[in-house]
Amino acid sequence: MGRAGVLQEIRRMRFEALLDRHERGELSQVEAAEMLGMSERTFRRWRDRLKDEGPEGLCDRRIGKPSNRRAAAEEILRMLDLWRDHYADFTVKHFHEQLVKRHGYKLGYTVTKLHLHRSGLVRPAPRRSAHRKKRPRRPMAGMLLHQDASRHDWLDGAPPLDLVVTLDDATSEIYSAFLVAEEATASSFRGLAEVVAVHGLFCALYTDRGSHYFHTPAAGGKVSRALLTQVGRALAQLGIEHIAAYSPEARGRSERAFRTLQDRLPKELRLAGISDVETANRWLAEVYLPAYNARFAVAAEQNGSAFVADPAQAWRDVLCIQEERVVGNDNTVKWKRLSLQIPPSPLRPHFVRAKVRVLEYPDGRLAVFWGPHRLADYDALGTITDAHALAA
Repeated sequence: MGRAGVLQEIRRMRFEALLDRHERGELSQVEAAEMLGMSERTFRRWRDRLKDEGPEGLCDRRIGKPSNRRAAAEEILRMLDLWRDHYADFTVKHFHEQLVKRHGYKLGYTVTKLHLHRSGLVRPAPRRSAHRKKRPRRPMAGMLLHQDASRHDWLDGAPPLDLVVTLDDATSEIYSAFLVAEEATASSFRGLAEVVAVHGLFCALYTDRGSHYFHTPAAGGKVSRALLTQVGRALAQLGIEHIAAYSPEARGRSERAFRTLQDRLPKELRLAGISDVETANRWLAEVYLPAYNARFAVAAEQNGSAFVADPAQAWRDVLCIQEERVVGNDNTVKWKRLSLQIPPSPLRPHFVRAKVRVLEYPDGRLAVFWGPHRLADYDALGTITDAHALAA
């Protein structure tokens, strides 16, 4: 019999002897409990267990079970091994979230951080400087959106890519995020279209002064409000105010989001085994953004929404590149390296020398308009997909 077993036997024998004296009237319940160093309530509980279960009822039920301290120590060792082997480039907060999510980890964040510090695997963070007051959020969702892009090594083994993000100022909810080789007018339209298709039209858009957003006559100067880019023209047509940021600090909301994304997203893409852009963008929309927004989005100051529905979906022919062209003598329109053939129409015998508008959508599709009349739709290679012969 081990030491613990001997102590158990001594405890049982003492209790039975004092219980016998209590039942003969030699000791009160209070006196017997004091002699055993326990409360009256515990004395009664032991008496009942002896009556119901016999001598085994007085055995310490913790014997034979793993110590909580030992279990915690084993869990800490497992956690440290996981950090060394798989998560050494994670922040402690992100690491703890993945431990709980992927490894059934039970210990708290503070204990985890403490042991990472004690083991020397993580250095304690330096004290932060004095808090700076942030610009107040807009009170309602849909009042102000931010769109920005960040170039980074998002995918293992791939060259740097741009992550284009569109988020709400009121809540920090990310409505759209996707990877592209390089941000440009088409990616801006894609992000805006993904928002409007789901939520509706919003009030204002806050962006940097990139050349696809604004014309800036003098380097570092004010943007031109007269000479609009394609994005500026589209926003004006939809009645959306376009606000220019004149410093990175002014884009604080999106800059903070990108710091979080740069820290977390590449690692989660790696854990998910994703290495190509198409799969990454699908996973971003279906898996990552819902989880990100549940973790980081905040409630707006006011209930309700400033988004406005567009039942006619006119925005689809606005959030795209539009340029005027003159139809050639062969009844075709030149667009980049393509010749777009205009099909027969009841509107006029031909369109030679007529001024038309070519629309290029974010996915590469094309359309040709004559005034309000849609003459034809084309795929990205210039092949007619729909001839609007009955346009009126």
